[in-house]
Amino acid sequence: MSVADILASFIAFGILHMRGVNGKSGWRWLFLIEGIFTGLLGIAAFFLMPPSPTQTASRLRGKKGWFTEREETIIVTRALRDDPSKGTMHNRQAITPKLLYKSLSDYHLWPIYLVGLTFQLPMTPPSTYLTLSLRSLGFDTFQTNLLVIPSQVGHIITMLGITFFSEFVGRLALSGIIGQLWTLPFLVSLYIIDSTTASKWTMWTITTLLIAYPNTHAVQVGWISRNSNTVRSRTVSAAMYNMFVQAQGVIAANVYRDDDKPRYRRGNRALVALNAANVVIYIGVAVYYKWVNKRRDNIWNSWTDEEKEAYVLTTKDEGNKRLDFRFVY
Repeated sequence: MSVADILASFIAFGILHMRGVNGKSGWRWLFLIEGIFTGLLGIAAFFLMPPSPTQTASRLRGKKGWFTEREETIIVTRALRDDPSKGTMHNRQAITPKLLYKSLSDYHLWPIYLVGLTFQLPMTPPSTYLTLSLRSLGFDTFQTNLLVIPSQVGHIITMLGITFFSEFVGRLALSGIIGQLWTLPFLVSLYIIDSTTASKWTMWTITTLLIAYPNTHAVQVGWISRNSNTVRSRTVSAAMYNMFVQAQGVIAANVYRDDDKPRYRRGNRALVALNAANVVIYIGVAVYYKWVNKRRDNIWNSWTDEEKEAYVLTTKDEGNKRLDFRFVY
């Protein structure tokens, strides 16, 4: 998405110069050209994306498909060895209302839904109002379109960095805390500094560094997938997590109010509080999963090898409810 924002900024810089062509405003040309391009990409993706690695052959993708039979076997085998739970359903199997209810009522995943609802709240209002803020600082439309690019480039770099870091250390909640601590000094700066008298380049630098925070969205999508441990839960939980992420956008849209302009001190104070609350939430989620794992370890380690084998063969526990499953945090 950040790459798309960068390309959109460059495209907008050029297309907005078409103001007056055929008597149309620049923004009309922008909407028309980008809309056509997006529509064509969507149509192409509908026909070109295969259902699975073993179903790549078609008229548009080639009659022989993308992989040989041996390559397909290797792909499927590696996926199942990485996570055997991926073989519990096939890609054309529907999720029944009963399975949907079981997935939604999986309370072990609710903490990550809460994270999805709140983790971007401190960063979203400054990001949403970036172009308006730059215009109010005295930059023109074309300068504004170019000045948003550094924050997007920084966002890509930090997001990749925090994702690799989380895999390296194996502490997903810690990665989220780092992202929150990154933004804290810049949010405090927005609250303290008077944007009406400060240098416009100072305000641009603070806002750019704030928006370039290490976003852990990708980490958390993988986090909820790992903690689902069944195909049905993984499918539903990924959708639910994204719904909570989108819901935070509704909340964030109401942080900056007209009666708080131009400094938005009340709004920025709320963002600082939300930032601190997110750190507590991440710690709470990690403590919860660690507690559940410890409780299961106590039960599992008290059994003999025969009892463990009998449990594996006869248990009716599914997904992350199995006593031999451990949550990641």
